[in-house]
Amino acid sequence: MLYYFFEYLDKQLDFPGAGMFQYISFRAALAIILSLTITTIFGKRLIKMLQNLQVAETVRNLGLAGENQKQGTPTMGGLIILAAIILPTILFARLSNVYIILMLISTVWLGLVGFLDDYIKVFRKNKEGLAGRFKILGQVGLGVIIATTLYYNENVKTREFYKPETVSTEFIKEHQLQTTLTENQLMLAEDTRSTVTTLPFIKNTQFDYADLLRFMGKNYKDYNYWIYLLVVIFIITAVSNGANITDGIDGLAAGTSAIIGVTLGIFAYVSGNIVFSKYLNIMYIPHLGEMVIFAGAFVGACVGFLWYNSYPAQVFMGDTGSLALGGIIASFALMVRKELLIPILCGIFLVENLSVILQVYYFKYQKRKHGIEYAREHRLFRMSPLHHHYQKGGYHEAKIVTRFWIIGILLAIITILTLKVR
Repeated sequence: MLYYFFEYLDKQLDFPGAGMFQYISFRAALAIILSLTITTIFGKRLIKMLQNLQVAETVRNLGLAGENQKQGTPTMGGLIILAAIILPTILFARLSNVYIILMLISTVWLGLVGFLDDYIKVFRKNKEGLAGRFKILGQVGLGVIIATTLYYNENVKTREFYKPETVSTEFIKEHQLQTTLTENQLMLAEDTRSTVTTLPFIKNTQFDYADLLRFMGKNYKDYNYWIYLLVVIFIITAVSNGANITDGIDGLAAGTSAIIGVTLGIFAYVSGNIVFSKYLNIMYIPHLGEMVIFAGAFVGACVGFLWYNSYPAQVFMGDTGSLALGGIIASFALMVRKELLIPILCGIFLVENLSVILQVYYFKYQKRKHGIEYAREHRLFRMSPLHHHYQKGGYHEAKIVTRFWIIGILLAIITILTLKVR
């Protein structure tokens, strides 16, 4: 909103300083400042309101150190995160941008799913919360929205460049190539709609999901939408569940998400900048630069939330926050065409997810082979998810969180290095 206001002041009234709002970096900095302000200042008021409403977490007796001290801690703190993401984005981003619209929808959509889960747990006194099938339905619904928009929307395109001397006149006419200038070099450019994504560690190689259907014959591209839809649904479901599982000890999910958010913001900046994308030889995505403002608000919200969520936590984010964080990260990665990097970038979420899956299947295997008593005595992990395994091993949760953050930073650096290591 403020973007359009200051654009008017700059163009119509030549107001001093108004032109600064044209710079993505300036607006991203403002988004970070405002989101930090919302979480740290107004977060305290929301915590008091949650305490007055007796919106408290019911901590299950799992035999973990420090459990008793957490009884009565307010939950649904994810509302602070949602507000600190949505408000700065609305104020400083261009709201006509399709990517910004999709990110706001993702934030609100899974935020509402998580809110329903927390509401049932707290006010209906049902420890199980929202039934799993309804959570999955919400994630699938968001996947359909994201996939359909990215596939069919006219404003979602990638740009390919050709040197004039390398293409024929017929090719130029057939593809309606436009002339553009990159790094003082005349190039021909073509904006295309596709489901192309980036293959990490491989130079000059991009992958189109349609290639998975080549076995279907010459008309295989007619079914491209359906394979892309399945991929998007799987990614959103997996990452949002991974973030949800990771939110088990103070500060782990928020801190890990902030690290991921910084990395995705860097990808959005270089992929949305024609000079940097040309230099790095990566896919240029027109209009993607606005996502840096959203990334700034996202990182500011996560870091600001740590003010109250770091050990010992004064508030828990609940599913309101964790499901939304995972959905945001998945949607963002899909828009910057870096979703194949998720296993590296979101490695913490991945191992947390895998630890639960492996624990369940290993227990079932041991139960079937040796009986239930043997299975209970010989679990794969002391407890799952993985962070509880280390808690059972005697590690303080603050140490676990700090070490997971360090691993998350290492994974983020490796992910960023894929821009050059190809």
